[in-house]
This record gives sequence, structure tokens and C-alpha cells, in this order.
Amino acid sequence: MKEPLETIEIDTPGATGSVIWLHGLGADGHDFEPIVPMLDVATPLRFVFPNAPVRPVTINGGAEMRAWYDIDPGAPLSGTDDIDASVDAIDQLVRQEAERGIPRERVLLAGFSQGGVIALRLALTSMERFAGAMGLSTYLHDHENIQERVSFASIDVPIFMAHGQMDPMIPITRAITSREKLIELNYDLEWHVYGMGHQVCPEEISDIARFLNRCFP
Repeated sequence: MKEPLETIEIDTPGATGSVIWLHGLGADGHDFEPIVPMLDVATPLRFVFPNAPVRPVTINGGAEMRAWYDIDPGAPLSGTDDIDASVDAIDQLVRQEAERGIPRERVLLAGFSQGGVIALRLALTSMERFAGAMGLSTYLHDHENIQERVSFASIDVPIFMAHGQMDPMIPITRAITSREKLIELNYDLEWHVYGMGHQVCPEEISDIARFLNRCFP
């Protein structure tokens, strides 16, 4: 087994659930840490923010940065192997949570942009059910073939997807295509659109809190 990913954690005494929250391209585990105090959540939760490995990223001229997978605009599926490796690395963190007393069914996966791709992929393909999944300003990788990977256990996992109408990094049309695929597969999908770019806004944070309270009754 590879070395576990580095993580930043915000723990709550008596936590009965965990949120593993993945950052976007070029960011790190601290990126969403400031949001936690803004979340009005009733259940005590542990928040785990992993750092992606540093790797060259083709779309950025080969510059090295934290990334869950390479992005090559000339070959959209070229990052598949990286995605699979990142999914395995996050699954290792999920198993660690189980060892700490939080079973998979009490773990919610969240991710922004690249991180959302990994969070959704793991939530949809796990042989054991998660508490929920959040994909923020993101999309399904290889959506045309995702039905070949989804698990029976995932079919009733609540999914939250949110996107900015003016996102210049990931056009909202790409997110809508992913949304339609999830609806086609009969997933329990909560969809939100905000008047923003590639970011998170206060209204979204309030909606995230409501979703967390739904997933962690």
C-alpha cells in the first residue's frame, strides 16, 4: 500500500461522521478549511482535507503543481489512470476513517473542480455506500461510459452538484451533461446553479450545510 496522502483535519469532539473534501487543481488541503466554521451543521463531524500529489500538468505547460490527475486538452481521457490512482488514495483515507470508528456509510465525499471528479467517481463506484457526495464546479469523467462502472450500492447515495453560470474553467454545459447522465441513471441528485465563476459563494455554502444535515441526520 502506498503512503497515505497528507491531510489537514478539523475534528469535532464526539464526531459521528466524516467529510473528506478534495481541493481543485493547483490548490491544497487548506483551500476549503475556512468554510467549515460557516457551516451550520447539527451533527458533530470530522473534516479531512487531503493534499493531492505534485505532478506535471499538460494544460499548464507541464508545470508541476498539486493535481489529482493530468489534464491534456488534446486527449480528454488521458487522465484516467491518474484518476484511478487518486480514487484508490482517497479510498485508503476512507478505510482509515473506519479504523477511527467512522464507517463508510457515515463518510461523505466532497470535491471542488478536479477534486469533485475524484469524489464523484469513488462515490459512484464503491461497493459499499457512502453517506453522500458533493461535486462542486465539476463534472463526471468519461460520462458516456460511467454506467459500466457504477455500483449497485451507490444507487441511492444523495448527490449534490453545484456550478457557476459564468464558470470560465469548466463550462456549465459540461456539468449539465453530467447532471443529465446521473438523472438518466436514477441517482438522487440535488442540483444548484449560482451567478458566479469558478468559485464558491455564500448561498452555496448555506445549501451545502443543508445537504450535510440531510446526509447526517
